[in-house]
Amino acid sequence: MSHEHAPATADAHDEAPTKLKRGITGPLLFVFILGDVLGAGIYALTGVLSAEVGGVLWLPLLLALLLALLTAGSYAELVTKYPRAGGAAVFAQRAYRSPIVSFLVGFCMLAAGVVSAAGLALAFGDYLSALVPIAPALAAPLFLLLVAALNARGIRESMAGNVVMTVIELTGLLLIIVAVAVMLGGGGGNVEHIGEFPPGANPALATLAAAIIAYYSFVGFETSANMVEELQNPRRTYPRALFGSLLVAGVVYVLVALASAIALPPEELAGSTSPLLDVFAATGVPMPAWIFGVIALVAVANGALLTMIMASRLTFGMAEQGLLPSALGRVLPRRRTPWVAILVTTLVAIGITFVGDLGTLAETVVLLLLFVFLSTNIAVLVLRRDRVERGHFRVWTWVPVLGIGSCILLLSQQEPHVWLFGAIAIAVGLVAYVASGGLRRRPAALEGAVDER
Repeated sequence: MSHEHAPATADAHDEAPTKLKRGITGPLLFVFILGDVLGAGIYALTGVLSAEVGGVLWLPLLLALLLALLTAGSYAELVTKYPRAGGAAVFAQRAYRSPIVSFLVGFCMLAAGVVSAAGLALAFGDYLSALVPIAPALAAPLFLLLVAALNARGIRESMAGNVVMTVIELTGLLLIIVAVAVMLGGGGGNVEHIGEFPPGANPALATLAAAIIAYYSFVGFETSANMVEELQNPRRTYPRALFGSLLVAGVVYVLVALASAIALPPEELAGSTSPLLDVFAATGVPMPAWIFGVIALVAVANGALLTMIMASRLTFGMAEQGLLPSALGRVLPRRRTPWVAILVTTLVAIGITFVGDLGTLAETVVLLLLFVFLSTNIAVLVLRRDRVERGHFRVWTWVPVLGIGSCILLLSQQEPHVWLFGAIAIAVGLVAYVASGGLRRRPAALEGAVDER
């Protein structure tokens, strides 16, 4: 990967006027992405992976990291080339010159984000109800309203909350690693487990199947593309924060995987519904179980906050580009946060929480995100002919090519019923596009309103 040298005015251009407040520094973005990627998934993922690969948990996680880095390379180039809120929708708009394609890419991202936030809110309600007497159905919408209030108050306040919650969820994972290290030092555990596949399993096929599952744990980095208009000096700080956070998350995941395999036999790990809690208990380190419940609660809350920040900024960006009604681009005068976009995405997420079973919807989220990633990887290659005046990050050509292949591979593993729900979601998007007058509007970017050249 390389970074084209920018002219002397690049930094000033990075700070070009925007309706949003540039309150995010490089370190804050690093923590934002790290918190979004770590999320709550790893707390339940370990047992599922063990069922596929036994004790060789670290290998599919490492493979998944490499697959995620491919698409991350495409994001780094396009975000620094076109630093506008809207992310994948803006990239698609420039690459394909088709308003409806741009809208559907953005809508897929929106749908994935809002449904994910609804699912996290329900999970938050479940965790909270285990600690205090409150019905999950009531806790979920109240939680989303609190998230919306923090989101609307200001991006720096939201980032500050994210820093605290990311430190807490990262601490939980580090506790696992340290506890197993102490266990090993005392003569416990079994290092041989880290090389044991399940009896009769084909190592290559098992690793691939598990890598597809593990890939989901790295999803989240794409939300950062929608924060670029609030990022200080994006062309310099964005690639560093993106790749740095993914690599740190990958290292933590691999260490947690190794620790889990050492602490528990693969068959016990695979059958656990709370694997990391069981791993910690196996180390013998004394600590009340409710502490991990609180850490998991914080991890879920952080994921929901970051997802709703992304969804509101994406909605704002699409409105600014003429892909959604202009009212969604309104911001609070003093706070300079997109309050209409925050309100609308929050109300939709609250509505989804009342649907109940979000299992299939969660799988549909992954399908929708893979379409977004496929579009972004293709857009990098298409937009190579579009030269810009100032320097930007440039990824090696083979990276988006392999990124396209990875998306196709992962799409080929989805179940038929997931494809059906994905088709329904896209149909809803088409209806929304027509209802908002999309067929009569010509996006601003296609008319040259978004200069960024």
